Amino acid sequence: MKREIINTLNAPAPIGPYNQAVKVGDTLYVSGQIPLIAKTMELFKGSIKEETELVMKNLAAILEAAGMNFENVVKTTIFLDDMDNFGEVNEMYGRYFDNDKAPARETVAVKTLPKSVRVEISMIAVN
Repeated sequence: MKREIINTLNAPAPIGPYNQAVKVGDTLYVSGQIPLIAKTMELFKGSIKEETELVMKNLAAILEAAGMNFENVVKTTIFLDDMDNFGEVNEMYGRYFDNDKAPARETVAVKTLPKSVRVEISMIAVN
């Protein structure tokens, strides 16, 4: 099966041996995104809502590079360093989806995330 690597300058460049996304057939696997500023690769420090907003914008840029949008998303995983932030993250995340067509999702609390960020989100989308 053909694999297509998806990368865009409008989202943070990978900081390890991975790509922003890989498309196999009609399915797009999007790597976890953290609140990095795409142009500078600087870590953004703000409120958890602002950090989540940046993560979602980075994900949107990757989806767009693959010719998709949030309506194509069928599965997400949210990683949090503190489950006490769930409500605020969920509020910002929810702005990107219609509740009737929202993707499947799990939210997991972890001890630490890359660069000690508070939130990371990955996605699977289908054309």
